[in-house]
Amino acid sequence: MTQEYKFMTFTQTDGRAVLTLHRPPLNILTIPMIEEINQALASLRADSTAKVLLIRGEGRCFSAGMDVTDHLPENVGRMLEVFHQTLDHLAALEIPTVSAVHGATLGGGLELAVATDLTFAAAGATLSQPEIKLGVFPPLAVAYYSKLIGLKRAYDVILTGRNISAEEAHHLGLVNAVFPDGEFAARVDEITRTLAGYSRPVLVATKRAIREAIGRPLTEALALAERIYLQEAMATEDALEGLTAFLEKRPPQWKDR
Repeated sequence: MTQEYKFMTFTQTDGRAVLTLHRPPLNILTIPMIEEINQALASLRADSTAKVLLIRGEGRCFSAGMDVTDHLPENVGRMLEVFHQTLDHLAALEIPTVSAVHGATLGGGLELAVATDLTFAAAGATLSQPEIKLGVFPPLAVAYYSKLIGLKRAYDVILTGRNISAEEAHHLGLVNAVFPDGEFAARVDEITRTLAGYSRPVLVATKRAIREAIGRPLTEALALAERIYLQEAMATEDALEGLTAFLEKRPPQWKDR
């Protein structure tokens, strides 16, 4: 299934939803472009067949960030509103979300990438939150990075606005892994196809268990995870199929129910 968009492409095939930023040369994010992203994400939230979402950029880079003119007083309110909607959509998606960054991944582009569940970087990628150099700051990074990478590292990334290599981003915890440039697309493709090969309801239950356990005391988090395991994961036909297939030494045949 393919929907036509002006600033991006969005396809769904074999359980994989792929959103590709397409605004050459640097995939600068604008209000109309973000509105398109929101339209695609809203349609995905209503879809019961996709198992994983991949967000990537076409061309030289993932995204060099938000259009500076959208930070001006006459536009900034709407810009924050639509970008906040993007983050709400991503947070509400039941399925795993993945971003693949290469080249310049700056400002709002980096915030978009880090908002996914898994973020992978090409070795040659350059990441930065340079907003401080323009006399502003990145709201999502301010709200989220201290939780993700720790307070000291968040201060460093946001207050200095410095460029960060892919390897340092991995060390900081902004990305999950770094792959060689020549292997990058294939490695990310392999990961997303692996996820798309699992049972959808079990992926959904597992992601929900992880999210709901965040910030809870261990005993409370464990009790919650056990409840979701028993009442949701084990209630699926796929749980029995997966266990039986393992015992019978054959590949499972998921029914996604």
